[in-house]
Amino acid sequence: MAIIVDQGKNIFTLHTKNSTYQMKVDELGFLLHTYYGSRIDNTDMSYLIYNMDRGFSGNPYEIGGKDRSYSLDTLPQEYSCFGTGDYRISALRIKNGDGSRGVQLYYDKYILNKGKYSIPDLPAVYADDDESETLEIILKDPYSHVEVHLYYGVLEKNDIITRAVKVVNKGSEKIVVEKAASLSLDWISQDFDWITFYGRHNMERIPQRSAINHGIQAIGSVRGTSSHHYNPFAILCEKGADETKGQCFGISFVYSGEFLMEVEKDQVNQTRLVCGIHPDNFEWNLLPGEEFNSPEAIMTYSPHGFGQLSRNLHETIREHICRGEWKHKRRPVLVNNWEATYFNFTGDQLVEIAKDAAKLGVELFVLDDGWFGKRDNDNSGLGDWYPNEEKLGCSLKELAERILDTGVEFGIWFEPEAISEDSNLYREHPEWVVRIPGRPPALSRNQLVLDFSRKDVQDYIIERMSDILSEVPITYVKWDFNRSICDKFSNELGPEYQGEFAHRYVLGLYRVLEELTTKFPHILFEGCSGGGGRFDPGMLYYTPHIWCSDNTDPIARLTIQYGTSFGYPVSTVGAHVSTVPNHQTRRVTPFSTRAYVAMSGIFGYQLDISKMTEEEKDDIRKQIEIYKNRYDLIQNGHYYRLLPPTSDMCTVWEIAAKDGKEAIITAVYHNVEANPAPVMVQVQGLNESGSYQLELDTVFWEDKLDEKVKNWLLSKLPYGYGEGELISGAALMKGGLVIPPAFQEYQAWQIIIKQC
Repeated sequence: MAIIVDQGKNIFTLHTKNSTYQMKVDELGFLLHTYYGSRIDNTDMSYLIYNMDRGFSGNPYEIGGKDRSYSLDTLPQEYSCFGTGDYRISALRIKNGDGSRGVQLYYDKYILNKGKYSIPDLPAVYADDDESETLEIILKDPYSHVEVHLYYGVLEKNDIITRAVKVVNKGSEKIVVEKAASLSLDWISQDFDWITFYGRHNMERIPQRSAINHGIQAIGSVRGTSSHHYNPFAILCEKGADETKGQCFGISFVYSGEFLMEVEKDQVNQTRLVCGIHPDNFEWNLLPGEEFNSPEAIMTYSPHGFGQLSRNLHETIREHICRGEWKHKRRPVLVNNWEATYFNFTGDQLVEIAKDAAKLGVELFVLDDGWFGKRDNDNSGLGDWYPNEEKLGCSLKELAERILDTGVEFGIWFEPEAISEDSNLYREHPEWVVRIPGRPPALSRNQLVLDFSRKDVQDYIIERMSDILSEVPITYVKWDFNRSICDKFSNELGPEYQGEFAHRYVLGLYRVLEELTTKFPHILFEGCSGGGGRFDPGMLYYTPHIWCSDNTDPIARLTIQYGTSFGYPVSTVGAHVSTVPNHQTRRVTPFSTRAYVAMSGIFGYQLDISKMTEEEKDDIRKQIEIYKNRYDLIQNGHYYRLLPPTSDMCTVWEIAAKDGKEAIITAVYHNVEANPAPVMVQVQGLNESGSYQLELDTVFWEDKLDEKVKNWLLSKLPYGYGEGELISGAALMKGGLVIPPAFQEYQAWQIIIKQC
């Protein structure tokens, strides 16, 4: 069993393959956190708790003057509460009927079940009964009669423990939940760093590592979405931890809205992490008998560095977050017309792009923005989801059928959450817009936001999209959202309920996505929010991959995709080859480099194929063939970060088959020097006793170089790349591998390693 309950001592021990998590009810009935780390036995770890009298850390009334060393302000707690003696960051804050904000929770009982719990109206990790167990612990406040249910889902083989919370008003007066975090986690006297992932539009999820010092540090979003600016994922690690060594803990929040992740090192060097919905714009009213369910947080532990932690999360997201027909089905190679045409196109132009794409092996054409309403720029038309037949020159169904006749599938772009002031929908329903009465709203991209907290708005979007998806042969939907939310107010909520708006908005979004993905299971939904502005496990529950960034420059993508890889698998990352000079950075890079970077994701193109040279078209054929041949390995293999983008010369990553018999190493030079020092990496994930053949992928350059350059390069190839030369797995993993040198700026290589 993964969950062990010692009923005599009230100890709860949760085991995964490599970790142990433990709680204990103490003599006063408080639930204390005693251990989370490398797997141990069922020993009572509360012996590590050291109490002494700390000035200005008060004592519970039950203790009286008998033991001044006992204080909630210093004890490691399982779910921390505000207002009753713990002055650190708290997980739960409630305004009681009398206006007070004190809550104090005592243990009541536990429930143990096979299988994984679910959360009403919210995405969550799922698993079969033979893969998981659930522990539910119920705590009560005997004074306010608040009841808190703590949920723990254990996926033993994945090294995953999930957390969620339910707050129930068992009293006779209304209460207001002002903060209800999904987890609170205490470590006794640990000296940690933490790694978070910050960014901005066109440059998302950049890793930053900093020491957790005394005081409070936090990341979060009050933008209505999880945001480009901070991802709802963080790693706590011991000093010196790296890709292959050291203890580290990953926390990933399964939520697409406003969040807060806080860490605090307290007066006695203990560390607390709290994660949940951001409380700044949150209040949830609970009448007697009502309940509130928090989103889920995923915890994972690795004693062997960040690499194993990432692979724990990758497997869990692939197998226990992503759902539906497209969970394991190969995603089509697509071309999106956005960077080819922007708003300026006709139906005939789109068909021509599709024709050329089909000849090269592209499988899907995606029509981006501009096909509906009065929409020739981004100043009008959002909300009017009716095809512009004058612009298309035919109905949308006829256009789709013409594109299908070229030999590719048809996909389409929507931005269902947004509305333009210059739209028929706005003129008919101005009350559907998110804005504070009597104030002019802030514009972003000259658009406003539809109030997805309203059921009538949700129903309208479901109806309009269903009509189109039912009538037109569409197999792919790109769901976009191109602004942050402010002026938060709903015309349908009373004054005392406005604090519920931001969360109700996300619940409304999830309801719409659930209905549409259930109604149209054959359609592949791609998530997008100006690229990676809502790249989180909550969206992946409905859209099995997300457009990683609007920035398609492969050198910028090295950092973006590197940061993304810490918490998310390759199979969730939308990545496309675009034209040069790149539309975001104006950088010029080799076609092969753009392809190799995009192959570490859901592969496609964002350019006008009809304007490409015959040589470039031939390269596209080769790129698509290579990607399809390597698809299973790329999408399902184990991912290893070998050299980061911050290295002097080269970024290198590897994807290895789970059985260790095959691997692909991709290396991209971002710096070229005369007389360079060799770039060397240690391969991972192979079989030490196996013998391997190295193959350098030369398909994109060998027929393009003059003999002088080709001979120079061949003379510089390190040992092992010659035909018939074998190297042991142990040598590659412990000795290393030399990456071939660059012969041009931004040179990229793919190296295939196969066991013989």
